[in-house]
Amino acid sequence: MQLKQSTQRTFIQFLLMASLPFIIASISTKEQIVVAAPVPIPPDTIKLSPLSYQTVQERLQEDLDSNRPIVIHVIVALCDNVNQGIVPVPKKLGNGQEPSANLYWGAAYGVRAYMTGKGKWKRVRTDTLADQGILERVVLKKTIKRSGKDVTTYLVAEAWDGSKIKDAMQRFANMAAGRTPLSVQRDGSDSSSTIQAGGDAHLIAYVGHNGLMEFRLDNYPAADTTRPARSALALACASKPYLLKVLQFGGSHPLLLTTNLMAPEAYALDAAITGFVGGKDPSAIHTNVAKAYNTYQKCGMKGARNLFSVEE
Repeated sequence: MQLKQSTQRTFIQFLLMASLPFIIASISTKEQIVVAAPVPIPPDTIKLSPLSYQTVQERLQEDLDSNRPIVIHVIVALCDNVNQGIVPVPKKLGNGQEPSANLYWGAAYGVRAYMTGKGKWKRVRTDTLADQGILERVVLKKTIKRSGKDVTTYLVAEAWDGSKIKDAMQRFANMAAGRTPLSVQRDGSDSSSTIQAGGDAHLIAYVGHNGLMEFRLDNYPAADTTRPARSALALACASKPYLLKVLQFGGSHPLLLTTNLMAPEAYALDAAITGFVGGKDPSAIHTNVAKAYNTYQKCGMKGARNLFSVEE
């Protein structure tokens, strides 16, 4: 029996509140930066080469003018009670090896369930790549308005085994740096029906637990300057202090990051994607994401806005 949406939300709120006493002593109340975890970024002396939002939007428009679809690639590390440093959630929601009911995938506000439900994305393809740690990969499709015109948008979402969270976050960092470009079949079995995803996607996203609170990536990829412009976002607790410079070093535009504990749920992702594809400026995206988050978390608009950070 599936848990009711209100029950799932209660567990998420419990998770955040239960985690707070263990982390609050390590957070600067002035800057909201976690300082007790392992060093989360490369040395400050590295050369940062981030893109501007305008540059990424120019690429979107050029691709649309050439009749190429917009592509979003999302890496989801499944919630895992056993293999991640989290306050345990109910077993069904926290089984990191079973996507169907996982908190971040098949549950009501998980990426697959929410996007194909309230988000009104159409699922056009499902694959399994278990040998890579990807338990399920879906290709979703939606039409989004941009300057009054309908824009065909594809979303490639990967559900990663929760025990492979380090690999999932490394994949996100690699893709955000323009590496690991992928040609993905968007529907059917026709090999000619492909979209350019991975490091070639217009927006690369990470959703899940912030594993960088517990480990460091094996490498921090520098930008592949031969790849097209792209933005990146990370819905995970306090992702900004851990990932901002990683994304800048990788040459992506850091569209949306978080400053504190949060629920990495798909309504925030959907709001960010809608604004991004629609050509909205970062401040408008910030507001829309905060509105979506407040709608479900009831934390107040001020709190919701403070939780998210955008870059121009």
